[in-house]
Amino acid sequence: MKLSLLLAGTALSFSLLAPAFAQDDATTPEEQVEGMAPAEGGGAAAGEPAETQPPNAPDQQPAFPEQTRAPQPAEPTPVRQEVIAQNLPQLWAMEFLPDGRMLVTAKQGAMYIVNESGDAGPEISGLPEVDARGQGGLLDVALAADFEESGRIFFSFAEPREGGNGTALASAILVLDEAGGGALEDVSIIFSQEPTYDGDKHFGSRIVPAGDDMLYLTVGERSDNEVRDQAQELASGFGKVFRIDYEGNAIEDNPFIGTEGALPEIWSLGHRNTQSAALDGEGRLWIVEHGARGGDELNRPEPGLNYGWPDVAYGIEYSGDPIGGGITADAETEQPVYYWDPVIAPSGMALYEGDAIPEWDGAFIIGGLVSTGLVVIHLDDDLVASEERIPLETRVRDVRTGPDGAVYAVTENPDNGTSSIVRISRDT
Repeated sequence: MKLSLLLAGTALSFSLLAPAFAQDDATTPEEQVEGMAPAEGGGAAAGEPAETQPPNAPDQQPAFPEQTRAPQPAEPTPVRQEVIAQNLPQLWAMEFLPDGRMLVTAKQGAMYIVNESGDAGPEISGLPEVDARGQGGLLDVALAADFEESGRIFFSFAEPREGGNGTALASAILVLDEAGGGALEDVSIIFSQEPTYDGDKHFGSRIVPAGDDMLYLTVGERSDNEVRDQAQELASGFGKVFRIDYEGNAIEDNPFIGTEGALPEIWSLGHRNTQSAALDGEGRLWIVEHGARGGDELNRPEPGLNYGWPDVAYGIEYSGDPIGGGITADAETEQPVYYWDPVIAPSGMALYEGDAIPEWDGAFIIGGLVSTGLVVIHLDDDLVASEERIPLETRVRDVRTGPDGAVYAVTENPDNGTSSIVRISRDT
């Protein structure tokens, strides 16, 4: 279904403006490291690496030739950009409803539906309280496989608790109304990251439905040095990918079922802060996780495997010191399929399948907070064959493919706490 709000050259604005949504600047170290300029999209010639900035860790070497700085495609993809909505509250995620409208989450703890004319309905009622400090807030949203019959959605958020907070996953029934809004009913928190920690960073998170009664949930390792080592501990919910059913229960063939002291919901471990995740055409999960200064990683998490953080990593600490012992490879941990140094600061990810932008068919589209645009990667035999940068000159928080075959990017302006939605289509 092609949305009627997508008129060439049209910029639509919302009446939901700032003071009610004003908030502190949520820019954080992995999203904007002092002294690191955003990469300049389109600055390299065809066949040369898309990344033109020097690495933060020049002495580190990739484990195999295709692991970093892939070449650009032979021909750049001609695209056009349209701002279809602006002056929104600061958004974190969006999801297309079956009728073509957009369900969006606002970091401060609100949810809206954007209609075909580019207008937002009333705030959806029934959301639980969120902790919106720092990187916290209302985070990702996804539809159940049977949404058209059940109305069921899932959303993740920083859950305030006694003694701190943690990433939580909730299930609810979205009941729409004639005013363009609606309510969440039967809200239930089906999974909570443990332990509780009093912090405001590295919540993750992305929700990836993967069948009729299964989904993946990514969470961060809470950033601080005193707790980030728990990404390596099977008894901790920090720095993991979980695989659960729609009620929050571990899937029966998860890798650590029956392992003494291990959380049965764990699918993989050793992750830093994953805010990009999507299935490929074969139904396999891929993620992109934030590094520190350098070391953003593309991984394909497999059951029971350890992806290294914080013991094994590319890049360096924000201070300039080595991460851990400066080790980039170890026999007990998995190598990333690909890494970026300097960082793109990944947030949002979508597999593009379609012919509206034929050059991108089968590619992953990743949002970049520091690279301020889209990063398009093509895989060949599960290795990155090419990387293309699409500059948007603004921070990208989420990426979705629309029903019309265009790519939609949720962007954010931390200076004034607002967001826009940008449509990227092929320029003919």
